[in-house]
Amino acid sequence: MGAWDLLLTGLVILFGLCGVLLPGVPGSWLVWAGTLWWALKDPRPVAWWVLVGATVALLLSQVVHWTLSPRRLRADGIEGRVLAYAGAGSFLGFVLVPVLGAVPGFVTGIYAGERIRLGRHGEAVAATRTAMRAGGWSLLTELFTCQLITAAWLGAVVWG
Repeated sequence: MGAWDLLLTGLVILFGLCGVLLPGVPGSWLVWAGTLWWALKDPRPVAWWVLVGATVALLLSQVVHWTLSPRRLRADGIEGRVLAYAGAGSFLGFVLVPVLGAVPGFVTGIYAGERIRLGRHGEAVAATRTAMRAGGWSLLTELFTCQLITAAWLGAVVWG
C-alpha cells in the first residue's frame, strides 16, 4: 500500500473520529470505511484481522449505543465547544494513560468546558452530570470504540 493511500485512509479515519462529536456525521462508519479501504488495499492478514475486530467492536458499540439514552445534548443546552473539550480530553486521556484514560479524560473535558462557561465548580459539576445523562455516555461509547479501532489500525500500520 502506497504512502498516499495510507495518508487518505488516515484522513478518513481522522475525519470519522471528529465526526463522532458532530451531529449528523456518521463518524463511526467513516472510521470503519477507512479501515475497510485499508484492508482491501493491503494484502497482509493483519489488515483483515483489524477489519474483523473493527467490525465486531462497532457492532457491539452500536448495541450499547441503542440501549443507552438517545443523544439530546443540543436540546439540553450542551454547546459544541464543550463537546470539543470532551473530545480533546478523551484523546489526551487515551494517549497519556493508554486506553483507559479516555473515559476520565472525556468527563474531565466536559467539566473543563462547563467550568470555563459557567465559572463555578458546583455549577460545572451539575452541568457535567446533566451532559453525561443527556447522551454523554452514548457519545463516549462511540468515541472510545473509534479510538480503539484507530489505535489498532495505527499499530498494524507501524508494527504490522
